[in-house]
Amino acid sequence: MTWVLILLIAAIVFVLLAFVLKMPRAGWELSGAALLVGIAGYALQGHPGAPGAPKAPIENKRAADEALVKQRQQMGDQFAQGQSWMILADGLARQGQYGAAAEVLRKGTQQFPQDADLWVSLGNALVGHSDGIITPAAQFAFQKAAAIAPDHPGPPFFMGLALAQSGRLADARAMWAELLRRSPADAPYRADLSERIQRIDSMLGATSGASTAGAPVAVPSAEAGGSGQAAE
Repeated sequence: MTWVLILLIAAIVFVLLAFVLKMPRAGWELSGAALLVGIAGYALQGHPGAPGAPKAPIENKRAADEALVKQRQQMGDQFAQGQSWMILADGLARQGQYGAAAEVLRKGTQQFPQDADLWVSLGNALVGHSDGIITPAAQFAFQKAAAIAPDHPGPPFFMGLALAQSGRLADARAMWAELLRRSPADAPYRADLSERIQRIDSMLGATSGASTAGAPVAVPSAEAGGSGQAAE
């Protein structure tokens, strides 16, 4: 049955080339020979009866943290315009496809250049694509979001998170402390933010002792500290 289908497809392709696309008659033999060579190659190397063997995505270093995605969505509803772009990018990020997610979000920022949440999401995707290290492109995306919406908690929160993951604990603490200072008393992310700042203080306090003793100091991860996502 497989070979019948292959021959039928080859015949249809030849008919389309010869009669629909008006290929010159002089090219009929060459096109027919090319189709036959292709069929012969499949006969030698093809294995239509072999079971499927799906492979993991090329980029799957780390799936996006679900709690962070949810917190970003909760905090960014009042800012977002390009929700459809972020939904698609979130789906890709959940599969670890940060490069594809970043490309989707770049297109989203072209359509909605004043959407701060799209820029925050782009920064997060770029950080994920670089395996948790903040890059100049990611930093630009966070800063762009902050310039568009100065009151949006997402840009400083996620840029601080990226700085912390990159080992820049003092910079992350300064950014989070300023966010905490200007956040409303009833902001739902205040408790989580306070806990993160306290953990950084503990790590910074331990760094001096660890540097003399040669012990490694852990960096706060995206998963640490409960809900974790401020706003995108």
